[in-house]
Amino acid sequence: MTANFLRLAVVLGLLSAIGPFAIDMYLPALPTIGADLQASTVAVQMSLLVFFLSMGFGQIVIGPLSDMYGRKALLYAGLVLFVAGSIGSALAPTIEWLIAFRVLQGFGASPGMVVPRAVVRDLHTGNEAARLMSMLMLVFSISPILAPLTGSFIIEAFGWRAVFWAVTIAAVLAVVLLATSLKETRPAEHREGSSFASAMAGYRHLMKDRNFLGLTLIGGFGISSFFVYLSNSSFVLIDHYGVSPSIYSVFFSINAVAFFAMSQLTGTLAERFGLRRVVRVAVVSYATVMVALLAVMASGMQSLAVLASLLFVGYGFLGLVIPTTSVLAMEDHGEIAGTASALMGTLHFATGAAAMAVSGLFFDGKPLPMVISIAACAVLAFALTQITLGRGVEASEAPAE
Repeated sequence: MTANFLRLAVVLGLLSAIGPFAIDMYLPALPTIGADLQASTVAVQMSLLVFFLSMGFGQIVIGPLSDMYGRKALLYAGLVLFVAGSIGSALAPTIEWLIAFRVLQGFGASPGMVVPRAVVRDLHTGNEAARLMSMLMLVFSISPILAPLTGSFIIEAFGWRAVFWAVTIAAVLAVVLLATSLKETRPAEHREGSSFASAMAGYRHLMKDRNFLGLTLIGGFGISSFFVYLSNSSFVLIDHYGVSPSIYSVFFSINAVAFFAMSQLTGTLAERFGLRRVVRVAVVSYATVMVALLAVMASGMQSLAVLASLLFVGYGFLGLVIPTTSVLAMEDHGEIAGTASALMGTLHFATGAAAMAVSGLFFDGKPLPMVISIAACAVLAFALTQITLGRGVEASEAPAE
């Protein structure tokens, strides 16, 4: 693994982490924001939901634009919008203003989600792409591991508004990193023929590609289970179980450690067993653990230790699912990598937002509704895996893949 390979993974991972950083630092503050702005739990959760929606649907526009105008230009534009949304959120006088600025902030975060995947596909395919994607996710893991802890300390010391000033500083640093450490991977000669008309044709082609859609939605429902945890866990752990924001951040970080530590095995396992087999085994294991958690919680045993332990194991298996499905879905779409990455990201966030909205309708502050939604996402991912990859091992799955 060369120094350039590692440097690229670090740069892409940090750029990808800007948007999630604005989520993960913010989570311990949700109950405090509700009290300070005199807003209901539903309204506070809406400020999280709209961020997901704008970050998700923004990608559908950003992806084709990155094919047309290059990867770096769109990253610069997104970071500028992200800074504006962050400053507005820090100064928001009401929950309505906070929700509005979170929409702007989420849209500004969308290039950081879609462009790095396109850059990976610009440069690599197959196992090399899987290895780079897993390295990118290792750097990306700084957000869910450190951001909640950092956020809880900032909130306790300076209040929840300081979180948005912190992510503003992080975005400014990202602009410097982008300017000094990332080269354009889609040069002008590769952009010829890229237009909105070709993007629409690309989207039509992708929407007819059952393999692309199946793999994307397997990853989408996997991510959705984590989004459900994001939107509900602070209320469950802080209000129901009575843990402090700092201890909540530790629980959240432990799940992130499991996810990203397991994702580092992607390249090795793909070389030995093939990407498709890795996806199948990981999804089966992930769904089994989440259904087991539901059975335990439904039986009346609502131990925090059991909840944390099984989520740790389940999200570990999920760490193998996300990078492998992303690489496989984009494998055959190098000429429209930005468009394919955009549609993938939009579908991921759309399914995640839908799962968050549905779980929010039944959320009562207790762990069982959250666990039901998590298990439902896992079962849907399992069902899609059987449909998409259920046929026997294909030649392309050989270790030489």
